[in-house]
Amino acid sequence: MSLINPIIQKYQGKKGNLIPVLQGVQSLYGYVPREAFIRLNEEMGLKLNEMYGVATFYAQFRLSPVGKHIIKVCHGTACHVQNATKITEALVTELGVKDGHTTEDGLFTLESVACLGCCSLAPVMMVGNETFGSLNGKKAARVIKELRRNQTQP
Repeated sequence: MSLINPIIQKYQGKKGNLIPVLQGVQSLYGYVPREAFIRLNEEMGLKLNEMYGVATFYAQFRLSPVGKHIIKVCHGTACHVQNATKITEALVTELGVKDGHTTEDGLFTLESVACLGCCSLAPVMMVGNETFGSLNGKKAARVIKELRRNQTQP
């Protein structure tokens, strides 16, 4: 937890900086570890219940480690009517994890989201910052297979 020392020093004694503090911690670890909450409470006097409340209210914060590739499947109205559920089902099968979980190898985290803002391409998923549209279950699984293949090549 010594990685968060600069964050503590930067925001020590300053009010109203809970979100930037949590963002800083998450940028270091990829999520906000339980130990970080305890340390921020002890060293900065931030209340555990307030930190947890903020971290669970905002979708940007994560309380558990995520995979190298975050897969977001859109379930907004346009994608929903174009069978987004079938895409999620195919990815659950391909990855061997439930929605909201990370593969054992730490490569992929699967998430259903409300809207990705790409309605004209429905149904859509994003892997990292790359958008894949006009999908079906087979196409979505193919994207993951290709990514996995690229991870194993030197």
